[in-house]
Amino acid sequence: MSTQTTQTTQPMRTTQTWRLDQRIRVTGGEVAARVLGEGPPVVLVHGTPAWSYLWRDVAPLLARRHTVYVWDLLGFGDSRTDPGAAPSIARQARTLAELVAHWDLDAPALVGHDIGGGTVIRAHLVEHVPASHIALVDAAVLGPWNTPFTEHQQQHADVYRTMPPDIFGDLVAARFRTATHRALTPESAAAYLAPWAGSEGQRRWLDQVAAVSFEDTREAVARLGEISVPTLVLWGEQDQWIPLSTGERLAAAIPGARTATVPDAGHFVAEDNPADTAAALLRFLA
Repeated sequence: MSTQTTQTTQPMRTTQTWRLDQRIRVTGGEVAARVLGEGPPVVLVHGTPAWSYLWRDVAPLLARRHTVYVWDLLGFGDSRTDPGAAPSIARQARTLAELVAHWDLDAPALVGHDIGGGTVIRAHLVEHVPASHIALVDAAVLGPWNTPFTEHQQQHADVYRTMPPDIFGDLVAARFRTATHRALTPESAAAYLAPWAGSEGQRRWLDQVAAVSFEDTREAVARLGEISVPTLVLWGEQDQWIPLSTGERLAAAIPGARTATVPDAGHFVAEDNPADTAAALLRFLA
């Protein structure tokens, strides 16, 4: 992996209120990243179909006590995959390992949402990334965790790839409306939708759908009992994508894991209720 980091002063094309100013070359592409605050390190890993924008209200609250590292998964937000590189959970976990090395972090706290949770677990257990703490937030770790919509896209990929982009965009917009308990504001909805707009966004969306597989978390799931660092399983009480019971089973599989819930929050817990999400993480990291 190259350790070159470039800075850009250009705002994110998707929103004027959140931008990532680093570009880091990794083996599978180029990662957009940002570092905030000062203190013990915390790495935030979003899931699908979000991007780092999900953490925009949580990261500054954590940054009052921690150095917070945020990044877009390969193929998401402003990160790009190289030609032929599939944005699988296995590749994201390898990328996380490369980023931790690039940032010269000894044992950061790792926080993963959705497939970011699977990424964090695989990075720790398979890629041997040291961690001081692990927080799994509405995490896609225990299978099967694909939603019916994702399963349908995987089974009928040709239909979705040849669908007119405007029709596909309507489907994606409807999908985002089920990710939260509270309705997205027009600004937030636009920011989440922007990376998937047009024919190029449609291709990127379907590339990541095709790459997501429980097979990439199976090896890590078999080793959950090996986790020895403090672990928090944090769930939105109103998650319609991955039920709270899955979080309870996940916590039971990890020795000494703590559990907590966030009220008035769906699957995108950090979007619905960032204050309580950040408070729960700060209590755990303290």
